[in-house]
Amino acid sequence: MKVLGVLATLVTLIMTFGSRGVLAEPLKVGEAAPDFNLPDQNGKNHKLSDYRGKWLALYFYVKDDTPGCTKQACKFRDDIHQLRDLGAEVVGVSVDNSASHASFAKKYDLPFPLLADSKGETAKRYDSIWSLIGLAKRNTYLIDPEGRIAKIYLSASASRNSAEIIEDLKRMKDS
Repeated sequence: MKVLGVLATLVTLIMTFGSRGVLAEPLKVGEAAPDFNLPDQNGKNHKLSDYRGKWLALYFYVKDDTPGCTKQACKFRDDIHQLRDLGAEVVGVSVDNSASHASFAKKYDLPFPLLADSKGETAKRYDSIWSLIGLAKRNTYLIDPEGRIAKIYLSASASRNSAEIIEDLKRMKDS
């Protein structure tokens, strides 16, 4: 029983303080977004600097072809023209490999890159990894054309995330 208590405490601490550590500050709006260099479903590498001059919806998701993640990806797919009309690109990131991403993208006709963060290093830099289980959290970062974090969507809604980004982009462009 004592072991279970210690394990429960450990899990609580990890969930509370996240994967960047107790002393690490969480990412904040206005900060430079952490760089990344990851392969997509076709083996092409993507870096944050590739999106300079555009808005970027960088969304982290748990796993390819699972109900919530599929719903979120398909909503981004369905809203891609509105997002692009607002000057934004969409990029998904999970710990799945490129082959899994290729199958997922093909099955649902996803018109945007899915990046393979197999070691979870990029997800960790974005406070978006459950280190205990090694899966990404459902968080989204709206990054402005200069590479700064404009908005953070923690525990993003699978069904509303793309619509929220569209609303926020319209509001930010009007201000």
